[in-house]
Parts: sequence; structure tokens; C-alpha cells
Amino acid sequence: MASLVASLNAKIRSHPVLSYFCSTHFWGPASNFGIPVAAVMDTRKDPEIISGKMTLALCVYSAVFMRYSVAVTPKNYLLFGCHFVNECAQLTQGYRYLNYWHNGGREKALAEAPKEVATPIAPTKA
Repeated sequence: MASLVASLNAKIRSHPVLSYFCSTHFWGPASNFGIPVAAVMDTRKDPEIISGKMTLALCVYSAVFMRYSVAVTPKNYLLFGCHFVNECAQLTQGYRYLNYWHNGGREKALAEAPKEVATPIAPTKA
């Protein structure tokens, strides 16, 4: 059994494309793409729920890993793309956060919100 696994591994590693798809250089970024996908989907949500601290942390995180992805040998462009998408989404969220909480966006949204009209309740006869 061990020789079968060893021969299969040798066959996979001898083919460059198969070797790439069976490596952490592929599966790490591929599984990490959930973060930027969620971040892009969050750009459609209400800006009131954006955490400024978390957005800043994710911006720094993605910037560091974009740098790391091209500093390693071999360069990992899939990891770079993953964090580039996340960096763009987080910068968008950061802009939305600042606009909403610090540049009058919240006040504007509250002013444009439809006013609820209280309807009088008719008294009931007992």
C-alpha cells in the first residue's frame, strides 16, 4: 500500500499542472476565497452594521498577505488575487463606514427615511 501511494505521489509530482492542483499553493488560496466573497456580498448591506475596527484589521491583513504572496518562491498569484479582491472590498467597506458615521451619511439616511404616521385607534365599546 505504501509503495502504491509513493508511486501515485511521484506520478502526480512529475506532472506540473497536477502537482500545482495538489499543493497548498492552490488549495490554501482557493479555500481562503470565502473571505473576499463574503466581503463583496457585505458591500450591499446596511452601512450601520460595518465595524470600523474589523474593516481596518482586514485591510491590514490583506495588504500583508498580498505582499507575502509575491515574496515567497514560487510567487503565489492566486493568493495575491484572493487578498487583492478582499483589500478592494474592505476599502469599499471602509469608505462606506467613514461616509456613514463621520461624513453625514447617517443623518442623510435618517432624513430620507419615510416618517411613520401614527394612526389613531378608535375606542371600542364595551
